[in-house]
Amino acid sequence: MSVTAPLTRRLLLGRFGTGSVVLGTLLLPVGSLAAPAPTGAHRGRARPPAPSAKAPLVMLDPGHGGKDPGAIGVTGTYEKIVTLAAALELKRQLEAEGRYRVELTRSRDTFIALDDRVGRAQSRGAALFVSMHADALTDHSVRGASVYTLGTTASDAQTAALARRENSADRFSGREWRDMTPEVARILSSLVRRETRVGSVRIAKTLVGSLDRDLPMLPNPDRHASFAVLKAADIPSVLVEMGFMSNPKDEAALRRVDHRRLVAGAMKRAIDTYFSATTRAGADTDGGRSAG
Repeated sequence: MSVTAPLTRRLLLGRFGTGSVVLGTLLLPVGSLAAPAPTGAHRGRARPPAPSAKAPLVMLDPGHGGKDPGAIGVTGTYEKIVTLAAALELKRQLEAEGRYRVELTRSRDTFIALDDRVGRAQSRGAALFVSMHADALTDHSVRGASVYTLGTTASDAQTAALARRENSADRFSGREWRDMTPEVARILSSLVRRETRVGSVRIAKTLVGSLDRDLPMLPNPDRHASFAVLKAADIPSVLVEMGFMSNPKDEAALRRVDHRRLVAGAMKRAIDTYFSATTRAGADTDGGRSAG
């Protein structure tokens, strides 16, 4: 599969402040970053157990795709390739125990509009939305993972710049509340958003704690901004920057299967913790109602 991008999307990076320029030209297809196909004894492994219809649906959102390559790394690696490879690995790990149903907003190199990504999660009844990225910064010395939730204002200037770049893929149009009076719609929207915001903050903090065990992290890695892809009113949503393609060490790490497996493992731990706590909270609530 060939991968191309318009020249205007190339990332020019100054090298170590010397004034020389690095122009990425190594454009890798998805297959070149994927884990090797099972061979030998691996072929005999049993398939993962099928999840029940009541298992929570986790919607993974590999950033960018198709005509939108996302960030382009120091050696030319496309963000859209890295995010898809990492999402497929996380999907594999999440499905291994049969605890979740897992879907991707895109499973191949195709362009999906931001509102369609959100709409897909809503129409499928997702219990959690995780958008996966590996962006770029003008300061290519910055490296490390970070986690973002929706906020009306950005937590810092760097996060504001990231949100502007991500939101520029297309325009987000909010979900309509049809067949309701404006007053009822406003009340319901407020209640749902409040509950969703609590869930988003909880999964973000859990992800930060889990990623911090295995990966370099940005200072103050729990951040927020007005990311369009996080605006589903009824689904806890979080955006994970797995690292920065503009940093040589981050880019080199994200190209490796073993590192993406490490990232996915840390994210899976956090998702397990999040849903375990959600299940306990639900049981406690039901128990209180029964007692009453």
